[in-house]
Amino acid sequence: MANRRFPVTLSLLMLVLALLLGACSNSGSPSGQESSSSPAQTESAPSPSSSPSPSSSEEASPAAAFPRTIHAANGDVTIEKQPQKVAVVHWGYTDSILLFDLKSVALALPFTEKQSVLHTDTYKPYTERLEELAIVGENTTVNLEALLSYAPDVIIAGNAINKDIVDSLEKIATTVVLDEQQTDVWGDWPSVVTEFGSILGQEEAAASYIADFRAKVQSAKGKLASVEGSVAFVQIRAKEAWLQGTNYLPTYYEGLGLKAPESSEMEEGAQLSLEGLSQLDPDHLFLGQFNVSDPSLPALSDEWSKSGVWNTLKAVQNGHVYDIDGQLALGYGPLGNSYGVQAVLDALSQ
Repeated sequence: MANRRFPVTLSLLMLVLALLLGACSNSGSPSGQESSSSPAQTESAPSPSSSPSPSSSEEASPAAAFPRTIHAANGDVTIEKQPQKVAVVHWGYTDSILLFDLKSVALALPFTEKQSVLHTDTYKPYTERLEELAIVGENTTVNLEALLSYAPDVIIAGNAINKDIVDSLEKIATTVVLDEQQTDVWGDWPSVVTEFGSILGQEEAAASYIADFRAKVQSAKGKLASVEGSVAFVQIRAKEAWLQGTNYLPTYYEGLGLKAPESSEMEEGAQLSLEGLSQLDPDHLFLGQFNVSDPSLPALSDEWSKSGVWNTLKAVQNGHVYDIDGQLALGYGPLGNSYGVQAVLDALSQ
């Protein structure tokens, strides 16, 4: 009897040992690991998350799947290891790259550094955690010498904004050129953030920020449901002003449910004179100032305020004119949009 039980017991022990060894082997590789990034991966809907921004270092997985292949506008680009030094030479992508857990970033800016929003309270939580922040371009022009000196692991560019320098970029470092029609930062920054997550191996951080932002917009929309009257956003420069169209501000008009003034120019927007503004005559007027970072720059609204026409506006008479940072609120990136949602909420909740 004892001799008959021994083979069965031994067989069971061997089976258990095999299962334990198999479990240990599987635990050594990330679950769901992929060797490449495809459009289906980058465009998938992010899972809800309540994680605050900026993302913590715990969200970034050092064991992310590298090497990985990114299907980019300049072909299939293989990134051998998780990037540590990242240069972004498309000036519209500044917001997007700062969301991620990186220690070293190089940026090309739309204006000079002094005029940029890098040193605003909105950006500080993201820029101050960097160990290195290099400027490799100003006024939309990339400084290739500065970029070479920075020695990036990966360069991220756009196929429209950076089309004339792609060959030069590829000689400096591994370069991922985004298709600006598929990942349209001007109207759909979540697609850019999602693609950045794939490039950097930080998909969870991308999904978390997008979900958190959408929840913030939904919450603000509920709080603004009782706002009455029309709302206009005007970009203010030194000598020009531009009405911001509903097509370019979907976060505010569609997302927050704000009512636009009735005008044939409201969809696309247009350059605006004070007389044109008086015809529009919105109940609430947001002036997106572009001299917040550098107050020494003039603003056309200063001249408007001296005019009798200005004082006829309903928004002026009712105290419903709000100055906001135009570079942030009327920009196209996630940090600017997040600032804008909060600025609009604060102003219209008064």
